[in-house]
Amino acid sequence: MEVYVACGDLKVANIFYDFINSEVLPGTGVHDFWGSFERLISELTPENKALLKQRDEIQMRLNKWHHEHKQFDLHQYRSFLKEINYLEDEVDDFVIATENVDDEITMQAGPQLVVPVNNARYAINAANARWGSLYDALYGTDAISEAEGCERGQSYNPRRGEKVIAFAKRFLDDTVPLTQGSHEDVVHYRIAGRKLQAHLEDGTIAQLMNPLQLSGYNGTPEDPSVLLMKNNNLHFEIVIDRSHPIGGKDKAGVKDIIMESAVTTIMDCEDSVAAVDAEDKVEVYRNWLGLLTGKLKTTFTKGGKTVVRSLHEDRTYTSLAGSPFSLRGRSLLLVRNVGHLMTTNVVLDQNGEEIFEGILDGVITSLIAKHDLLQQGGFKNSTKGSVYIVKPKMHGSKEVAFANKLFNRIEDLLGLERYTLKIGVMDEERRTSLNLKNCINQVKNRVVFINTGFLDRTGDEIHSSMEAGVMCRKNEMKAAKWLQAYERANVETGLGAGFKGKAQIGKGMWAMPDRMAEMLQQKIGHLEAGANTAWVPSPAAATLHALHYHEVDVTQIQEGLAMNMQRNPDEMLVLPLVENPSWSKEEIQQELDNNIQGILGYVVRWVDQGVGCSKVPDIHNVGLMEDRATLRISSQHVANWLHHGVCSKDQVKATLERMAKVVDEQNDGDPDYQPMAPHFERSVAFQAAADLIFNGYEQPNGYTEPILHRRRLEAKARAKKAVK
Repeated sequence: MEVYVACGDLKVANIFYDFINSEVLPGTGVHDFWGSFERLISELTPENKALLKQRDEIQMRLNKWHHEHKQFDLHQYRSFLKEINYLEDEVDDFVIATENVDDEITMQAGPQLVVPVNNARYAINAANARWGSLYDALYGTDAISEAEGCERGQSYNPRRGEKVIAFAKRFLDDTVPLTQGSHEDVVHYRIAGRKLQAHLEDGTIAQLMNPLQLSGYNGTPEDPSVLLMKNNNLHFEIVIDRSHPIGGKDKAGVKDIIMESAVTTIMDCEDSVAAVDAEDKVEVYRNWLGLLTGKLKTTFTKGGKTVVRSLHEDRTYTSLAGSPFSLRGRSLLLVRNVGHLMTTNVVLDQNGEEIFEGILDGVITSLIAKHDLLQQGGFKNSTKGSVYIVKPKMHGSKEVAFANKLFNRIEDLLGLERYTLKIGVMDEERRTSLNLKNCINQVKNRVVFINTGFLDRTGDEIHSSMEAGVMCRKNEMKAAKWLQAYERANVETGLGAGFKGKAQIGKGMWAMPDRMAEMLQQKIGHLEAGANTAWVPSPAAATLHALHYHEVDVTQIQEGLAMNMQRNPDEMLVLPLVENPSWSKEEIQQELDNNIQGILGYVVRWVDQGVGCSKVPDIHNVGLMEDRATLRISSQHVANWLHHGVCSKDQVKATLERMAKVVDEQNDGDPDYQPMAPHFERSVAFQAAADLIFNGYEQPNGYTEPILHRRRLEAKARAKKAVK
């Protein structure tokens, strides 16, 4: 039970009240915060409630229409969606007018990390992942094959190291080619006449094919220790050290290549975080504060040694003209707030009701960001004086307009200039996808980001059309017509609204952190589709994905796409249904096993341990980075099959119990793990997973948060009671 402090007509959880007053407000110049916050809540709560009521009404009408129109007709369906304003009348063409945006968003195409901000170690690692070792990323992952004696082991494997170095030298030849010869043949690099000279084994001296790719150096021109290169607006360092074990064996003394990697990072307060009460929210906000003030540190034990991790300083160099300059040592940080749906008991309003968590997130993350806006130098996040808030799970342009109004009110409360708060609109709900142009138009003066998200978007696709019929198998969804149209429309709509050179167009997560070789083959497709950023699951993945941005000039891709846009919005209305399912009993059970094992594997950590994102082994023991989006699609898919009689309740229940035993075995080495079997009725996590399926039809838009939050609070209360 929370202990509250009376603050005007608000009741504020004591731990949160003390945190804001003692740690956040000092130094912000904000006066009468609590009174202004109360007025903001009073003004915006009714509109937030009305928008959620509209969601429910629309879903009821969709269900009714599909129930009455079993023979699907695209023309009739489109007319119906127009009638209920699910499909909005499209606004006239426009170009976004966002100003004061950092170069990492406007100029630099590159990888983007998403990390739970409540985990200080992960958050610091992600912020520091602006730069990463290519040698380490290659050596430590399957990007380099372990065949032919090149296994990863406890000690250094020279044969594997040779493959890493050969890969890296090919990268140099492809990215910063020499006028003759190969970087593999270089025995010495030096700078003369502001140009790079590469002395080759045969005595010849080569230069860079494009001399402008050399941006700076460290050391001396005659014997540089670092060569700073630039390609497609991304940097990397060639690090030279003949005294190093690796550099000492390299002809040119190269010991590593340090890549500019995670150019931007989203610090997540939403899908990858399990924050259900004041204690949790203070942890989330305190880490965000520490990141923006540069004071966040974490201590942990690794290899028997105590390690203290903190934020990296900027990187310094000497220009070719001999003057010092620096590059950012950390990612540009965005923060993802929660959406419009959930309420929180951190603050109770004048009626004793929980306030909307999205309003709380918007106010507090922005208040904390004032520390960044006011500080001079040091660990400054935005050099342009902006705050970047990613807003998820909005349905249609009215909800985006409400977010814009919220941001206006927050700016007024905090004394910020209009449009200081920038917004990233996540295109992950069906009503937003179909009306994306209108959504962008509502925030055309502050938008900096749109992206696609297969999992949440598919979850909404299933729930929106729950009554339409049986959904195809989950893996088949990736080839569905609507999904291909959705991915294209996101890029084309962004380009049509003038995003090129002004904002990010993003693509979704690579969810398999242990399969980097596969990522190197496939994820380049995100760039070729016109995205100038895409999500990766780890710093090493960011370093490897950065290779793609050197290989592909996204600016040129976007220019080509802008000249040849072929939008067909009706393709997004084609439902992924199977009219007469002919799956065998084995295929149905296989689908249930896959979905339900994934549900249980994620939920048990969320509910019992408060872990919102982790590498969860799937049914084949492949580790997948999972958050609530993966849970939404899986639970909605089973709920759909259950609703249409593809499977029975008894079959699902039996599968839950059988898969719980599998998940228990997969977590056998975790000392904090609480087994679900055989006492399923006692396991809060098991009951939560069952709720998500058996009550999935009734969940608002198929979201998992209401059940997860309720069950997590139950688990926390039970744990505290056990301690007493």
